[in-house]
Amino acid sequence: MPSRLHAVQPVGTPPSELPTAAHAVTHTLLNCLLREVSAPEHQTAIADGHLRLRLPRRGVVLRIALRRTSLIGAHRFTGPAFEENSDGWRELDWRELAEHVQAELTLRSGLGNEEFLEQLASSHDGVVSSLAGRRAADTGHGESGSGHGNSGTGRYLESEQALLLGHRFHPAPKARSARSAGPEAWDAYAPEARAAFQLRHLAVRSHLIAQDTADPAALALLDSLATVPDGYTLLPAHPWQYELLRDNPLLREALERGDILDLGLGGEPFTATASVRTLHGAGAFLKFSLNVRITNCLRKNAAYELTGAVALTRVLAEPLAELADRFPDSAMLREPAFRTLALPGADGTPDLALFEGFGLIVREGLENVLRPGVTPLLAAAVADEYPTSSAHISVLLDGAGPQEALAWWGAYLRLVVPPVLAAYFDHGVVLEPHLQNVLLGVDAEGRPAQVLFRDLEGTKLLPERNAGLLAALPPEVARPMSYDAQRGWDRVVYCLLVNHLSEMLAAVADQHPPLEAELWQEVRHVLAEHGDRHGCPPRLAALLAGVPLPAKANLLTRWERRADRAAGYVPLPSPLAEDLLAQAARSWDGAR
Repeated sequence: MPSRLHAVQPVGTPPSELPTAAHAVTHTLLNCLLREVSAPEHQTAIADGHLRLRLPRRGVVLRIALRRTSLIGAHRFTGPAFEENSDGWRELDWRELAEHVQAELTLRSGLGNEEFLEQLASSHDGVVSSLAGRRAADTGHGESGSGHGNSGTGRYLESEQALLLGHRFHPAPKARSARSAGPEAWDAYAPEARAAFQLRHLAVRSHLIAQDTADPAALALLDSLATVPDGYTLLPAHPWQYELLRDNPLLREALERGDILDLGLGGEPFTATASVRTLHGAGAFLKFSLNVRITNCLRKNAAYELTGAVALTRVLAEPLAELADRFPDSAMLREPAFRTLALPGADGTPDLALFEGFGLIVREGLENVLRPGVTPLLAAAVADEYPTSSAHISVLLDGAGPQEALAWWGAYLRLVVPPVLAAYFDHGVVLEPHLQNVLLGVDAEGRPAQVLFRDLEGTKLLPERNAGLLAALPPEVARPMSYDAQRGWDRVVYCLLVNHLSEMLAAVADQHPPLEAELWQEVRHVLAEHGDRHGCPPRLAALLAGVPLPAKANLLTRWERRADRAAGYVPLPSPLAEDLLAQAARSWDGAR
């Protein structure tokens, strides 16, 4: 069953309706299986408008209909999966497919994972809830489905809350677990539910506050959210996190002593963004800790991440200023402050559970970086496979022809690609420009005008270029802030090309299937342009030659129960080599 990466695309129309939850879970699981297991083991074939995958250890052959194939193997599926048996093909529900995958991975790895089906079931429940909630909300809000109005800010927040199905290449993108993570809690605080809510305000005796800032205005913003008595400092808290931590004995004792005053809910509502725990309001973003496991990770700010955000904001000031001069249409949202509770435990040092649990990072807002007349949109919402918001590519292109779509794509690439490459090659800075970390600013006609990068948690430094900066930091901060050159390059290529550009390209290609090879050719052209202007380092030359691309192994990471930071990569056949692109273009021309 040979792999056929560069098969001719069956002509398919973009989806106009959302899938069922069962089909969405099926498609996502097959995406992961194909990318990480079946294709690398040459157990796939495309024929008659279907993808077939063999599970060789399980002795099972699966089939699913294709809406459109992809040069990078990120195919578009439609409908349910089927299993071959003596009578032909039998339809599988998502759980039966998950059981097949579980059995195959057990035989393949020699490891069991009793959490696997539970996590997939949690993700399925999350998708069911997202779809049901959105359909109900759309009934009340009209066709656009936006509960935020038609302003630029409203459209931006709509895009942040549009990711109903989650990451296409994560086996359980909507899984969540916590003591209080039932449906009521999730619906109250989740972006998919269009959640907006007041913060919990705590007044903490000032000597029990830990904080740092690279910009005093960031801490002043926190202080402006509520009035506290003299001798106290305001500590805003995510209300869900407060409920999760309120039974902590040290916290209860501090409340009883009056070292902490619970002022209750107050102030203007903050809106949940795509990461769930980062909230937008008061002209800024507040990134809270949240003791809820979402996909792979417990979403809390580790102590080194709190101090590291401010440290990175300081040390990146010069390189980011240089990049802003060279690429004035791009910017990084800085994280200039953190604040948390430093309540001593039995040993006299701040209790770590409370220090991390109440830790919040202030990220600068959009007002100081966004140009007049530009509307920011979450890139992940623009690139969604399905039209879930007014940010979707189908709305931005709005019936544009092939040449207009190509022009849109070229403009987009020239905003996103050059600053990421320059950060790596010229400054030894590894950005993490995956779809959820990039905001696309569009003009009134929906054309790309500006790009904003965010989330310093994933930004790293290469020691060979930044040894002095790293040496000046405490070791516990410097260690997680650095990548070696190869690890950093893998992260850049995965986030930029595999996670981000290939998915945005797929969304554009959904509108015009014959363009896919030309869209990849434009990616190659923009990469080569950077090489021509700034020298072509060996890693970039290899990328242009078509070496395999690193794809994050989310399925295998989850199966092996590794931390997300320890996730490995699988090699993905590249669509960038000139001869392969020419062959793909000829195949499509022949099919027409």
